[in-house]
Amino acid sequence: MKYWVLAATVLATTAAGAQTMSLRDLRGMLYPDARAEVEILPKDYLPADQAALLRQVGAQQAYYGAIAISPDEGIMVEATVAAANYHNTEAASAAALRDCNARRKGARDCEIVGYIRPAGWSEKPVQLSQAATAAFLGDFRGNGPKAFAISPTTGEWGLAKGEGAAAEAVAQCGADCQVLVQN
Repeated sequence: MKYWVLAATVLATTAAGAQTMSLRDLRGMLYPDARAEVEILPKDYLPADQAALLRQVGAQQAYYGAIAISPDEGIMVEATVAAANYHNTEAASAAALRDCNARRKGARDCEIVGYIRPAGWSEKPVQLSQAATAAFLGDFRGNGPKAFAISPTTGEWGLAKGEGAAAEAVAQCGADCQVLVQN
């Protein structure tokens, strides 16, 4: 059985060093065939019909995501933002709030009113955006050196094979990216 080294920043590590897991274990943490599901948070300023509309629109987005609105303005304004295709809802929430607050006209700060996750979601040590999950499961195969990098703050990712795969995966991914798994 082959083992893959996972980045220490993604999984809990011991003082002895990075964790390892089998490729099967890593694949088991992902949601390859899941559609997006939306959890709308109860807010006294969000009527049921608007919550239903946000749920419907959010379900058409890629997971992981978050929906932010300006509480003073309702949902049919430029400030309503769905940030989607991130690697977790925390990063998506930060992006949605940033963009919503930059556009809002109301006095109150924007708030997260919904989370977009894969159907059947439960928290796991590794979460990948819908696009990264598809790429990882479809292309992280075969023998030889390979690496997969992700950004902890965006949905960016990179996959490279061959000599220098780790550096190439990080270069494809972007500035704040880290190698998630390599062999």
